[in-house]
Amino acid sequence: MPQGSILVADDDAAIRTVLNQALSRAGYEVRSTGNAATLWRWVSQGDGDLVITDVVMPDENAFDMLPRIKKARPDLPVVVMSAQNTFMTAIRASEKGAYEYLPKPFDLKELIAIVGRALTEPRGRPKRMDDVETDEIPLVGRSPAMQDIYRVLARLMQTDLTVMISGESGTGKELVARALHDYGKRRAGPFVAINMAAIPRDLIEAELFGHEKGAFTGAQARSSGRFEQAEGGTLFLDEIGDMPMEAQTRLLRVLQQGEYTTVGGRTAIKTDVRIVAATNKDLRLLIQQGLFREDLFFRLNVVPIRLPPLRERAEDVPDLVRHFFALALREGLPAKQIDGAALDRLKRYRWPGNIRELENLIRRLAALYPQEMIGASTIDAELAQPATNSLGEDSSAAETMGGSVERHLTSYFSEFGENLPPPGLYHRVLREVEYPLISAALAATRGNQIKAAELLGVNRNTLRKKIRDLDVQVVRLTR
Repeated sequence: MPQGSILVADDDAAIRTVLNQALSRAGYEVRSTGNAATLWRWVSQGDGDLVITDVVMPDENAFDMLPRIKKARPDLPVVVMSAQNTFMTAIRASEKGAYEYLPKPFDLKELIAIVGRALTEPRGRPKRMDDVETDEIPLVGRSPAMQDIYRVLARLMQTDLTVMISGESGTGKELVARALHDYGKRRAGPFVAINMAAIPRDLIEAELFGHEKGAFTGAQARSSGRFEQAEGGTLFLDEIGDMPMEAQTRLLRVLQQGEYTTVGGRTAIKTDVRIVAATNKDLRLLIQQGLFREDLFFRLNVVPIRLPPLRERAEDVPDLVRHFFALALREGLPAKQIDGAALDRLKRYRWPGNIRELENLIRRLAALYPQEMIGASTIDAELAQPATNSLGEDSSAAETMGGSVERHLTSYFSEFGENLPPPGLYHRVLREVEYPLISAALAATRGNQIKAAELLGVNRNTLRKKIRDLDVQVVRLTR
């Protein structure tokens, strides 16, 4: 006997055939159509136990039809498929009440599993997000890894579940945290971020929970903490692995009891914030080393999200390049394009600095190069790795680099004629130069920050601050 009746709508006859065969073999009764009008007639007549539909149909967009389906038959699960595999597609599918969103091409086994769940588990009315702005795309990429992340985020938007985001530096952890806030039910509240690695360890508790007047030397007045500032919204705890044990204990109490006390205070304060944490470290290893509380880890790791490094999603590089060039153009930098050979170079590169490194490169290409079409030779020159003995030993190295930057800037200024380029050029160029310089020094010294500081001629504390501010990835290699 059939396990249920499935209505399939897709204007691609090949996809309809594949779905018919796969679902029929799985024991379902299948009816398929190539247009939205027929699908709506079947649904309005009460046919079908589940709908599988493409988003873009010749006569109507499925997102426009979904509200009518949910109004007429609120308990009818609808699975939407789309080749427009962006973060906003997943969000719109969730907002419109779809049971599940599947990017094309899809896995048939996964589809059969989704159908089975949809027909057996109890269903409630979905919560809506009618006032969400959808004209900006906060996350970019169409790779399978990113599609999985989009679907997880879409399911989390209307919850307050604690989320742990893990990934290498530069993979976009704060961007994901902001997406969870900006498209979730707490979007009207504040989004407050704190980086544990950027704050002196003895001040983290006061930063998080606030302090009373006289609580410690220099506390001349009461000060609110990040929990108080994030009330009703989202608190993003970046680099949670750098949190000292004392602060971990206080944070655990907040997660367990929903309240905290300020440093130097005695009155418990109730709190209502969503916690999103992030780390580029192996917290389980830190637990084994006695540097992180296991009970806190389990409280934070309710929903784990792993962001893949860019080298694992090279197919997303073209979309990211177009996105960053568009951002640069919006900021007043010249319009640029990149040819196929150059794009191939970027896709083959390992990207130790991940998306942040790619973004910095694109901004540099937009700001410093006069040609509109960027070729492979330019990319090769930008991505070339300096020899490990070139820094400090070649007396002409600084002259060569300085002359190269001067030539690029001269060409850049010439594009504006008698006008001046957008303000802030000094800090933009300085940041673009510092990142590869520090990365090269760390590579030359195999991650030894003391030797790198000596090589660069800067104080070790200054170097550490630069590494944190620029989010330079420190890779320690063994000889």
